[in-house]
Amino acid sequence: MRLGVVGMCSDFRTLNQEEIEAIQELKFTGVSYHFASSNIPLVSPDEITRCRHLLDKAQLDLVQFGITYGECLFDPNPSVREAAIEAVNCGMPVAKKLGAFHYLFRPGSLNPDGAWTSHRDNHLPESMECLIETLKPIAENAEREALTLVMETHAVSIMDSPETCREVVERVGSDRLRIVLDFVNHFQTLRQVYESEARLNHIFDVMGPVAPMAHIKDIRVENGLVLHLNEEVPGEGELELGVALKRFDGLYPDGYGLIEHLPLEKIPLANTNVRKIASENGVNIY
Repeated sequence: MRLGVVGMCSDFRTLNQEEIEAIQELKFTGVSYHFASSNIPLVSPDEITRCRHLLDKAQLDLVQFGITYGECLFDPNPSVREAAIEAVNCGMPVAKKLGAFHYLFRPGSLNPDGAWTSHRDNHLPESMECLIETLKPIAENAEREALTLVMETHAVSIMDSPETCREVVERVGSDRLRIVLDFVNHFQTLRQVYESEARLNHIFDVMGPVAPMAHIKDIRVENGLVLHLNEEVPGEGELELGVALKRFDGLYPDGYGLIEHLPLEKIPLANTNVRKIASENGVNIY
């Protein structure tokens, strides 16, 4: 498998040699960008050409280009769903021209506080029907662009379980719609965390065949009278990460795992830990 990073490059339009050298020093071979859909009209062809040239020269892959927006893909209001489709679709040509391996997007939430906040109506059958209806034209556009979509998922979202994620992909029925294998996002109970090998194997059994890119994180359990599961630096938490790395490498030996959601000062530790765990489990990172 290959190893990349999220968060060491701020804006693809301003990619610079300092950022490139910091990434190369840690021996990452892939990078990632997030970009607001509202800013897509401001992107010039020269900015795309410049970024791609710098990445090619540095022999760095653009593993994921993520588009951000405020709309929910399964909002009951058809006009909101149409706006969501446009928000996702508008960035595809840019991602394609940049040479992105994957185009990252999210389902959203009916909670106005943000895409990764819970709401009881996220899980209504009609919400799922709206999501499928919205995803089909997005997937059709990805087919025209010859671009692979990877959808973000989480236990607090409409895409709350490995089974739901697999079902959505199968119902949409496009080879261009896939899921991010963000295994940390699918731990729902304390027992699953403490028995993580079994849970990780289940996640990979169900989601693995439709999830060609991974996000690599860990989990810590925090004290409290209700359940608090938070992200942690890989190798510093509770999960049997060796299981996850072996399973991903077995499915996608040329696929990318991305270290994400860390401040810059913690990325070197995460990088060291992931490489050490991979080596101990017979996984070759190249």
